[in-house]
Formats: sequence, C-alpha cells, structure tokens
Amino acid sequence: MTNTLTDLAHRAGIVARYTDATGKVHDTNPDTQLALLTAMGVLPSGTADADSALTRLEAAAAARPLPEWIVTEAGAPLTLHPARPGGDWSLTLEDGQVLTGQAGSDLSLPPLPLGIHDLWLEGACTTVLSAPASLPEPPMGWGVTLPLYGLRPQDQGGLGSYADLAQAVRGLGAHGADFVGINPVHAGFPDDVLAFSPYAPSSRRRFSTAHIATDEARVPDAALIDYAAVLPRHTDALRRSFAARAADPAFSAYRAAEGDDLTRFALHQALSDRFGPYWPNWPEAYQHPDSPEVAAFAAEHADAVTFHAWLQFQAETQLTGVRDAARDAGMHYGLYLDLAVGTHPFGAETWAAPDLFARGVSLGAPPDAFAADGQMWNLAPLNPVALAKAGFRPLARILRAQLRFSSLLRIDHILGFDRAFWVPEAAGVPGAYVTMPKAALLAVVRIEAARAGATIIGEDLGNIPDGLQADLAASGILGCRVIMFEQTHDPQTPAFHPAAAYARRALTSFATHDLPTWQGWRSGLDIDWRRDLGSITPEHAAQALQDRARQVSALDQRLAAGTADVSALHQFLASTASRLVAVQIEDILGLEQQPNLPGTVFDHPNWRRRLPVGPADFATDARIRETAAIMAAAGRGGTAD
Repeated sequence: MTNTLTDLAHRAGIVARYTDATGKVHDTNPDTQLALLTAMGVLPSGTADADSALTRLEAAAAARPLPEWIVTEAGAPLTLHPARPGGDWSLTLEDGQVLTGQAGSDLSLPPLPLGIHDLWLEGACTTVLSAPASLPEPPMGWGVTLPLYGLRPQDQGGLGSYADLAQAVRGLGAHGADFVGINPVHAGFPDDVLAFSPYAPSSRRRFSTAHIATDEARVPDAALIDYAAVLPRHTDALRRSFAARAADPAFSAYRAAEGDDLTRFALHQALSDRFGPYWPNWPEAYQHPDSPEVAAFAAEHADAVTFHAWLQFQAETQLTGVRDAARDAGMHYGLYLDLAVGTHPFGAETWAAPDLFARGVSLGAPPDAFAADGQMWNLAPLNPVALAKAGFRPLARILRAQLRFSSLLRIDHILGFDRAFWVPEAAGVPGAYVTMPKAALLAVVRIEAARAGATIIGEDLGNIPDGLQADLAASGILGCRVIMFEQTHDPQTPAFHPAAAYARRALTSFATHDLPTWQGWRSGLDIDWRRDLGSITPEHAAQALQDRARQVSALDQRLAAGTADVSALHQFLASTASRLVAVQIEDILGLEQQPNLPGTVFDHPNWRRRLPVGPADFATDARIRETAAIMAAAGRGGTAD
C-alpha cells in the first residue's frame, strides 16, 4: 500500500521531499499524501484505495493519443506526434472557427493565432495554448504605490474611492509618474465588516464595491478606518442610488456581455445578503449553485440579483475612469494592479465553481525562521487537475479582467505557478508541495498580457524553486527586488548590493505593504510590534534590534548618505539597473507605520491606516515633487524642479 500510495502521489505531482527556508529537509508522509490526493479528487473521499486510483490514472493516460495540454508559439506551425497514427482531428479556435484534417503518424497544424484552442482527436480534447515565446522588455519607468482604502484622511472620513484614486492618478501623473500601484481590488464580503483584507477575496474575477464613489455625505471618522461604521453607511448609499437609477442601456449591454458568469456572482451576493457571507453556513440546499432552491431564489429575488450586477457595472465603470485618467495624464502604464495568490474558501469563487478548487486544504508556506510550524493562509488552492480539464480558462478570465484596467499587473507569490504548498485542515497533518503545470500557467499569462499589451510582475520572493526565475525571465515576466533584502545577510557585517547589481528585468522597491516603511525599518518598529504581541521573545527582539542597527548602518554606507534622509534612498532606487522602480507613498510622506503586519489579523490594525493628506494635494505636494525630480535626474522620466 505504501509503495502504491507513494507512486500515486508522485503521479499526481505531490513532491516527496523538500527543503525549507532554514535548510531543514522534510519528507512527505503517508497521512499528508492521503490528504492531498483526496483534496485534488484523485482518491475518492474516505477511501485509501491507491491501487485502483493509480490504475485509473495510468489507463486514462494510455488512452489519450495526445497530452492533455500543449504550449506552442503563436504564429508558428505546429507538428504533433499522436501515440497512434490515423484518425480525424478537429481544432476549435478561440474565436469559434473550426479546422479539420486527418492525422497520420504526424499531425500538422497551421500557424495558430494567439489564444486558447481545443484540439480533438479520438474523442479526447487537448488544450493548445498558443502564446508568444516571450513578452517584450518594458521601457524604464517609475511609479508610486499607495493604499486605496487610506486615500481619505480623517477629516474627510469614509473609505478611499475609485474617484479618489482617479484624482491621485492625475496628481501623480502631473509629476511624471508612469504608474500608480494599489493592493488587490477583488470582490470582497460587503456584509462581513471584519473580512477586509484585500488578499482574502470572495472572487478574483469580480471587483470590490467598497470603493465605488457615491454622493453620500462624508463625516469625519476615527484616525484608523472603522469598517464596521464605514461599510454599512456606504452600502446604504449604494442602495439608495440603485433605487433612484433610471434605465441605462449601458448597464443592460454590460450585463448581457458578461452573461452567466456575472449572474452567478450576483446571485451569490444576493444569497449572502439573505443567509450571511460564508456559503458553508447557508442552508444546505443553497450551498449548491445549480439546486432548484437556488433557481427559485433567483426568480423570487430578481431585483436583489440585479442590484449586485449593477454594483459590478458601477465598479468597472469607475475603474475605467481611473484608467482613462491615467492615459490623459500621460502615464505609460497607469494602474498597477495586484492579483491575490488565492481566494477565500467560503466565497463567491468557490461557491460558483466548487470543483475547480481543492477541498480540505489551504494554501500556505513551509516552516521558516519566523514560523516554526509553517503557515496556513486560509485560501483555497486551485486544483491543477480541474484547472487543466477546464483548459486553464478560469485563470485566463481572471487575468483578462484585471488587464482591462491596467497595463501593469503583479502576480502575488508567483512561486505557486511552479509548486504550491498545501496544508491539510486536519490537525497534526503537515503540509507538502504540489507541482503545478508551470509551463501552461506561464503561457496563459503571456497570452493575456500580449492581448492587452501589458507588462507582468511576478512576486518571486521567498523559498524560490530551482529554475523558476529563469523561466520567468524567458517568458518576459519581471521579478521583484526589495532593497532591504538585497544584502549579504551576514548578521555581524551586512553589506548591501550596489545599484548596478540589481536585476534589469525587475521592479525594485525599498519594501512592500507587508514590510516596514523606511522610517519604521530604521527604528525597528516592526520588531517592537512583534515583541509586544508575543510572537518573538524579548531576547530575540533585542538581538534583532542589534542586527537591524547594523543593517541600517550598512545601507547608509551604500547610499553614501549616513543620515535618515529618504531622498538618498530614492536616489539609490532611481539609479538601480531595474527597468521599473516603485516608491511607497508612506516613505514619501515620512510615515513610520506599515500597512500590514503579516501573521496578525485583529491584534494589529492592518489595512486601516489613513494617509495624512488627500489625493487633491498630490499634484502640489513638495515631497512628491522632490521624488519626481530625483527620478527625472536619473533618466526615468518625471518632472525636474
């Protein structure tokens, strides 16, 4: 049994052994193999009959004349070699055109257009991913990352809106910025005022309605955003606007074009209004989107479904306004959006297509120096078996939605395109890596980026699989470089890399939303927080603060500054070899507190900090003007004083 189980796990792509970030080697045990095989549907739930499952997999593979998917270069002829000669084939192109022919020992196809196509032979479908070999290298540029939610200062109240973002884009564009980066704006859980993390969305295909601009009267709020007060008030304003709406042909056309996908999402949201945000807590009959009870609810509550479809129309209309504002401001990229690594296990995405996701497991990370037991992110993993069966189109649709509004897209934790760490929900069962169809996923990214004329950033930080960065470079996907990590990591004598040593095909920044600001890093505020929260001991904190002081001194030497002046940091950033650089608005404004402290939820005010100035002030702010002048002096565009 054990040998068969191991063979089955290997066949399904479960990695038998891995080395974590601390250098410790982990072997995947039988309990983990069983849990992961069950999660991906290779083993039926509640059974350990690995022999039968392995026989089925081998028989299915032997019956196929061609692989389940192949990657080919768009515009180039393709010759395949079926396992058995002869047979009629048909190829359905993405646009619906059908080509047919007869296969011999070879199956020759003409040059194929960009897209995802279906090739049929002997009753089996092969997904043909016709992608450019590589995406073009982008021009040199710079931009600003900022928290959309925090764009409204305390005296204005409420939550930052898409209209505020458009104003910020115009102001930063006037300084010569090429892009404005924000955290994910995926659809969330409007009725759950505690589920406001942008990285645990309800659906990555749809957009957040929390940032729709309304005519509601704004009142001053607390210094930190109080979602429990802000979101209900905002929802009430949206419902009033919906009730007062006139017939809109544009909305009707949008709803028709979006079709069943939008209807199913809007139906989920209406059911959430009735039964609560998380579908596993609904009455059992409503947990299945194709049940008679769900159909009856849709008919009886058509106006509620229309309301949520209308909200998506409003969100996309206002995001179009942001995109157009960036274009009018002369920005090369405009919005720099962020694709979350996963989706909430109890949201609209998993309700609408439950078979697309692995069950009973969460995305996570293996043990490291800061999490001895590893991490469970409470995000539903895409099932590679189901994703391949769907022709990878679900991922393509998610990417295409984001690229409607941006020409620069960051894929969070792109390491998961190579291997994803799945953590079983069962207590005491450790996690393990699952191999993903990397070549196919990267091809889908190239297809959608080429279609949109976009540049893609892959967040390649952490325990990086061998060969992944070379594959990203070959695809023309830029990596991420973070200055605070670009050092020798010798605790006693740290040394930071020179600007010329930075990767050319990368987006470089000092930090990220999960890391300390410039001022917070220098003071060790993040270390103090972790000590005060009890996640590290006072002794560990004292040592970490000593190490940090040495790092600060070493970076000052690299910057040739010797002071805490952020302009020296920005000058160094501008002079790196990387094609793109991003400065954080928190650093420009001299803020000490970072947006998010990883590993915390409600014991720290994540995603709640407001900026001290509003977007109306961006065009005239002297600190932003100085940053732009630094970028201009380094040849990155921008405006000189």
